[in-house]
Amino acid sequence: MFIRELKNRSGSTSIQVISKARGRYKVIKTIGCATERHEIDRLKLKARQVMEELKNQPSLFASADDQLVEQAFSSLSNSHIQAVGPELIFGKIYDYIGFGVIREPLFRHLVIARLAFPLSKLKTAEYLYRYQGTLINIDKIYRFLDRLNHRLKERVEQIAFAHTKRILKDDLSVVFYDMTTLYFEASDEYDLRKTEFSKDGKHSNPQIVIGLLVGLSGYPIGYDVFEGNTYEGHTLIPFLQKMQEKFDIDKPIVIADSGLLSNDNLKALEDEGYEYIIGARLKNESKTVQQQIIEHKYQDGDFYCMDKEVTVERQKRQRRLIVHYSDKRARKDAHNRKRGLERLEKRLNSGRLTKSNINNRGYNKYLEMTGEVTISIDYQKYESDSVWDGLKGYITNSKLSGEMILENYAQLWHIEKAFRISKTDLRIRPIYHRLKHRIEAHICIAFTAYLVYKELERVLQESKSSISPQKANQITHNMYQITYSLPDSKYTKTILLKMDEQQEELFKIIEENF
Repeated sequence: MFIRELKNRSGSTSIQVISKARGRYKVIKTIGCATERHEIDRLKLKARQVMEELKNQPSLFASADDQLVEQAFSSLSNSHIQAVGPELIFGKIYDYIGFGVIREPLFRHLVIARLAFPLSKLKTAEYLYRYQGTLINIDKIYRFLDRLNHRLKERVEQIAFAHTKRILKDDLSVVFYDMTTLYFEASDEYDLRKTEFSKDGKHSNPQIVIGLLVGLSGYPIGYDVFEGNTYEGHTLIPFLQKMQEKFDIDKPIVIADSGLLSNDNLKALEDEGYEYIIGARLKNESKTVQQQIIEHKYQDGDFYCMDKEVTVERQKRQRRLIVHYSDKRARKDAHNRKRGLERLEKRLNSGRLTKSNINNRGYNKYLEMTGEVTISIDYQKYESDSVWDGLKGYITNSKLSGEMILENYAQLWHIEKAFRISKTDLRIRPIYHRLKHRIEAHICIAFTAYLVYKELERVLQESKSSISPQKANQITHNMYQITYSLPDSKYTKTILLKMDEQQEELFKIIEENF
């Protein structure tokens, strides 16, 4: 831009602000006319001020191309832009696993929404409209849930099982079983919902019990839903038989934690021909066995300190008790005991402990009552309990070596992680439904979403990416595409907007692997 003085026929001088683009001059603004020199200088000063203002407003003197671009973008609305990250990432994995053969678009929407924005069904409907441009009435979602479990659960499990077999290269020789409780935001019992002991600490809330069977590395095989007052020890054999019949698999080695340890369960497993590795309760062993365990601990250190056969009286069944000591576990156990003692001392000093607290639950076992009303801490019992720090036991009827017993049982954390992912990342709890078939449909959606999540986790690890599944989920939220129509041909085009570095990395990983 520059200032031009233009002599008029009348003898006056015009002051103009001129721009030059592609060899052509254009009058941006005429400031005014004057005949006297001091007036002309005043106009030129004003012209320089106008030029400074125009420099801060480039659109006022934009080129023809700039103006065309501005015009195109001014015609766009929110409906032209969609967040497509969840579909690009999770939808691709969903299809790769095999769920794409389920010709139910609403099931796909609900699974991907459970991964991207795990909300209530009402919030899910709002999400689908706001982010996907898909208008679905909440009543339609509930009607779909009413028939989902009956129509799709069997197919979903078969697809999931086939994928797990493929990933594990048909190795289903070892499986892991566990149960958890899921509570409801309601105070009344109904259908499956029963009030009972809750692992979530929601004892007053109705709940259901979920049984989950996974293979190595936590890949899901199948699940079942039980009433909330079902004792977990009574579910194992019926569940295993159902899974074996449904998927036509040989009898695997079953691994479970000590919550399923009972003579009835072990006898039932043995009667049905299953091998098992179950977490042991060492303090429930006989005094003779306990003494042997402690003696071995102090003789050897960090090792498999004991591998002996145990004969069950009246049944003559041979089982092995494997006991392992670890310095690392000992430090953790000692730390936890100390924290438990400190909490007891704090409650005792506050006067909140009563006779009802005298029991063997957790660290309450260190409490004792003297006289009729005095409650104190038995510090001698606390100190003597330290001999068990670092010890972990396993009951098994398998012929595996002690090392293999420990190695296989150590994988049990994958099923605990599966429940943790379901409860936190996928927010499977709390459940707001009250009807049995809707509860089961909710679990089916979460089960499908977990397998998609698990596959994302696997491919990120194999690609050695620094992106975690949680981070991958977050960065899908602002991956956008834009849809527009060309003015002359009326042809509609859709393009992905440019991604940032992490989004490009994630998109590339998904494209290369799926």
